Amino acid sequence: MTEQTLGQLAEESWNRFDDHESVFYEGVWHRSHTLAERARRMCGGFVEAGIRPGDRVVVMMATSPEVPIVYQALWAAGAVVTPVVFLVGVEELRHILADSGASAVVTSPELAETVRAAAADVPVFVDTAGLESAAEHGRVRRDPGDLAALMYTGGTTGAAKGVMLSHHGLWQVAKDAYTMSHQDGKNRAIVPVPLSHAYGLIITVAGMHATEPQQAVLMRWFEPEAFLKLAAEQHVQYGTVVPAMIQMLLAQPLESHPLPDLAYLTCGAAPLGREALEEFERRMPGVQILEGYGLTETSAVTTFNPPGRRRAGSVGLPLAGYTITVRDSEGEAVEAGDVGEICVAGDSLMLGYWGEHEPDPEGTALVGGELRTGDIGCVDDDGYLYIVDRKKDLIIRGGFNVFPRDVEDALNQHPDVVMSGVVGRPDPRVGEEVVAFVQLRPGAEASAEELAEWARDRVGRVKYPREVRFVESIPVTSVLKLDRKALRGRL
Repeated sequence: MTEQTLGQLAEESWNRFDDHESVFYEGVWHRSHTLAERARRMCGGFVEAGIRPGDRVVVMMATSPEVPIVYQALWAAGAVVTPVVFLVGVEELRHILADSGASAVVTSPELAETVRAAAADVPVFVDTAGLESAAEHGRVRRDPGDLAALMYTGGTTGAAKGVMLSHHGLWQVAKDAYTMSHQDGKNRAIVPVPLSHAYGLIITVAGMHATEPQQAVLMRWFEPEAFLKLAAEQHVQYGTVVPAMIQMLLAQPLESHPLPDLAYLTCGAAPLGREALEEFERRMPGVQILEGYGLTETSAVTTFNPPGRRRAGSVGLPLAGYTITVRDSEGEAVEAGDVGEICVAGDSLMLGYWGEHEPDPEGTALVGGELRTGDIGCVDDDGYLYIVDRKKDLIIRGGFNVFPRDVEDALNQHPDVVMSGVVGRPDPRVGEEVVAFVQLRPGAEASAEELAEWARDRVGRVKYPREVRFVESIPVTSVLKLDRKALRGRL
């Protein structure tokens, strides 16, 4: 049986195929054997710098070919990768460095000022050239149950918590995700998602399981027009996106950007509205959106829609190693089709949270070996999972449950709306009132009254927003998830 550690997996992936063009980034193709050689030398650089097995090393870099090299080099050195999305501020980074007990930070020149302001006495490696000047170093042996990644997730309240992910968990989830999603001959992908997020990290690991030579077209950051242009120029066959990217692409003249080579987009990190999916596929014939679902705590992927067996509106079937149970408020399993909290069991779940944290009764937690996700959904008779909303985002208006996503999906159908976000505002009469923040398309003139009426016609008299506020843009997190916490702060 193959040793299920990421250092071993990286070594196997370097030797699996002949040298080929592997990564395209900002006009340049990088060859696979050159990238492997750089990772081996960088491993030597980390060892020379005093990085030891088990040390946490923060990686805060914009997406580039160097990010996977750093990951592979750190795993080969036996260290623990601690990715941080490049958009975080000084205070959040300072918390992560202190909480994780980081031994070092790897960053890129444009982020060095932020990192140095937060790092205090923690060594900072700016760029990777110095690390790569070392002699090649062999892999340090680790156990599959050892910590491989410490991923910080902020949730909706409080300071970010470190999620402990093992070598085995990441190895197995990446293998299962690759097996479920891969289509023979579809080997050139566009990757606009941050590699320093759980989604981006699992993409990196899944690529190391590839059974055919892969080619990745990386974007430093997502910009919709650049995405369409790059996908056409490089003849990409599939890609990885999040729902906010789909919404931004829908605001573009998609019909002017035919992508005949693009077969599908995998979409995760948050639920995608059914209407947005259908509009995108109507305007981009031949492209199918395959939704998945996961949490950092499940090593990033829990379910996925297999190509050829996609069920629109669902986030797919569980990976081979996971079992999903939907439970009611008493913790009892519900029948197929009934709504409740999504709970996940399997041996690739997180090892736990790093350090000491107050338990959040409404948040994600391990209970008796099962992960209570805090997400609300249902499973159909065939095992496909459907996401309704996040438990702590639920609005209770006059005793009735209002799921913000239902209202957002309705508003997003309006031809003048680019994107919307819905939250609850405390109200002495009904408990909570439904408030919608709306971003209109340029030149649109829809009124608040018109949008409230539009929503009422689609979600009913209980759920529709009594208050509609227009904003220049809907706030999103650093990984382009709708930021309801920021919206609540505007109330």
